[in-house]
Amino acid sequence: MEFTHRVVMIGFGVVARTLLPLLLKHLKLSPAQFVVIDLADRRDVLEPWIAKGLTFVHERITPFSLARLLSTHARAGDLIIDLAWSVDCFDIVQWARDNEVLYVNASLESWNPGDEMERKTPLEKSLYARYARLLPLQQRWRHSTTALIDQGANPGLISTFVKTGLLDIATATLRENKFARPAARHLERLLEREDFAPLARALGVRAIHCSECDTQRANVAKAPDEFVSTWSVEAMWEESISPCELGWGTHETWTPPAATRPTTGPGNQIILPQMGLNSWVRSWVPQQEIVGMLVTHGESFSLSHTLSVVARGRVVYRPTVNYAYMPCGDTLVSLHELRARNYELHPRTRVPTHELVAGTDTVGALIMGHPFKSWWTGSMLSIAEARKHVPGANATTVQVSAGVLASVLWTLRNPRQGIRLPEDLPHSEILATAAPYLGELVSIRSDWTPLSRYRNYFSEETAADVDHQDPWQFRNFLFRP
Repeated sequence: MEFTHRVVMIGFGVVARTLLPLLLKHLKLSPAQFVVIDLADRRDVLEPWIAKGLTFVHERITPFSLARLLSTHARAGDLIIDLAWSVDCFDIVQWARDNEVLYVNASLESWNPGDEMERKTPLEKSLYARYARLLPLQQRWRHSTTALIDQGANPGLISTFVKTGLLDIATATLRENKFARPAARHLERLLEREDFAPLARALGVRAIHCSECDTQRANVAKAPDEFVSTWSVEAMWEESISPCELGWGTHETWTPPAATRPTTGPGNQIILPQMGLNSWVRSWVPQQEIVGMLVTHGESFSLSHTLSVVARGRVVYRPTVNYAYMPCGDTLVSLHELRARNYELHPRTRVPTHELVAGTDTVGALIMGHPFKSWWTGSMLSIAEARKHVPGANATTVQVSAGVLASVLWTLRNPRQGIRLPEDLPHSEILATAAPYLGELVSIRSDWTPLSRYRNYFSEETAADVDHQDPWQFRNFLFRP
């Protein structure tokens, strides 16, 4: 595919560094078509590209400089790829729509989200409030210039994994005659139409995790005053100290104390008044049970919203959806130190790339409650495999870049689609583009439940903490240290 316009990249962290050579390869671009805007001085890492014609602008984008910077470097038909932290998505999307510039990002950001965190309510701090604001714009701007939101790995490819997993589960259910004939015929129709919300309901899906286990490790030790993350320190810090949010299923019989249920918007989530890094859930990735952090993530909103079934104006089905993140060892230590620092970010930060010597990032959709109990669909990418595609990259940045690359190609083919979220995209097309960069693609069944290895070690643990009749209740996933 050939793109003759200009590409403006906002932010040039490790994901953007991984993405740039992939864009040059797939779009047949020259470096002279690129403009990179970043608040940090990136001339050292960009020097080879600058020598070939790339333009670098060392300036922070603020509410006051946004229109000036974008109008200087972007024209109608150009593409903005926004990979920056703390640059408001709504302001850029409005500018891009007004100026007919295509737009892609990997997360729904706002201006300085860490400001006044102690004074804001959980709802004011939440991602839910941003999505509730986005949905009306999506309805009003249906045929405007395409703006694709949240298309990285997770959020992003995780929605493709969910759709793929649901189709695989339905196919196996029919092949193995798990349903009686009338129910099987109904399932066949839903499968043929790829009608995912009724399909999830018909299969009995109760809960979906974006389950991720990162085992990448470096030959450079983490320093005591240093925060390490394999993708973005600032974004990791922000989501860790934000309140945890999850899509709330219609099957849930118990609600966590003090949970907030929004009264505006679709009401598909609950918000807990506790930080994501202090909220843990049991989950599973291939061959391993994990205890992951329930940090706020866009897919918890968009998947639970998309998979809701409404009848006569009332939601009759919705699965519980949440992220369960087990980061690499250095990040876990960094997060524990963060608690001791009263959640103020370390004075030094590092995103390891070349110094990573081993490990894998395993990320996918754990779909639960159907006839096979659990089913995991996703990517298992080793550091060695990642570097075959982009030398010096790490597994996490290649997975994220694969999602962004797929979204860019889709956007260029579909330039008048308005605001789109990952669930709005054709999953097979997105996965076909991303798959070569995702290592081992897995879609397997498991008999795991959150009670599979449950043990009561102390008499203080009460029976009320567990529901043995329904293993898919959220209370059974909660890890209580």
